[in-house]
Amino acid sequence: MKINEHQAILTPRLLLVPYSSHHVPTYHEWMQDEELQKLTASEPLTLEEEYAMQASWRQDADKLTFIICTSPNTPTAPSDLSTMVKVSPGTEDAPDRMVGDVNLFLYPCEEGDDVEQQEGCGTEKVDTVGELEIMIARPSARGKGLAKEALQAFIWYISTSLPAILEEYAKGTNDTGKLKSLSYLRVKIDKDNTGSIKLFKTLCFGQVSGPNYFGEVELRSMDVHGGIADAAGFARKLFYGD
Repeated sequence: MKINEHQAILTPRLLLVPYSSHHVPTYHEWMQDEELQKLTASEPLTLEEEYAMQASWRQDADKLTFIICTSPNTPTAPSDLSTMVKVSPGTEDAPDRMVGDVNLFLYPCEEGDDVEQQEGCGTEKVDTVGELEIMIARPSARGKGLAKEALQAFIWYISTSLPAILEEYAKGTNDTGKLKSLSYLRVKIDKDNTGSIKLFKTLCFGQVSGPNYFGEVELRSMDVHGGIADAAGFARKLFYGD
C-alpha cells in the first residue's frame, strides 16, 4: 500500500516504518532461516526476488506492511514521544535496529463465513476482512513483549487510518461502487505455535476454528475500533522521509 509510504509509528520501545528497499538485504537474510520459513509458511526467495516482492507490496492495494525496529530512544513517559517528529530512512531504521515485520492483508468477504462471527458480511457496507501477520525475526528480541506492543500500535494505526486504507483498497480492486467497511480482523496460526495463539488471545482475539488442512487455527476479533485499537496513550504517527 502507498498510504504509509511517508508514515512511521513510534512507541516507547519500537519504531514501525514502511517496508523500503534498504530493508531488503536484512529481510532476505532473516528469511533464509528454516524455522521462520515454517512459522510464516514462506518459501525462500533469491535476493533479486525479494527486491521485486518489496516493490510489488508497495504498489499492492491489499497489503499494508511495516518493518519493526527498536526505538531510537527509550522514552519513559508518553510525553517524551513529542520530541521526535521525523524519521530519516536508513538512519533510525538502520539494519541493526530491525527486529521483524507486521502486515495487514485485505480480502473480500467469503460467502461461507460464519454469519454470527461476521455479522453483515456480504451486505453493501460490510465486505472486507483484514488478516494480520507478525514476525519477530531477531532471536534476541523475542520474549520481551515486543510483538504485543507492535500489534497494539499497528491495530491502532489501522483503526485511525481505516477510511484511507479502505479507499485505496477499493481503488486497487476496481470496486469503488460499494462503501468498503472492515468486518473483522483475523489471524491464522500454526496449531503448534502456542506462543502466538496466546499472544493474540491477550488482544481479545477468539479462536473460531480448529486446525485446517494446513494445520492452522483461526482467531478473530470483531473489535476493530475498540479496546484493542486504543494505543493512543503510547503510540503516535511520524513523518517518514528525507
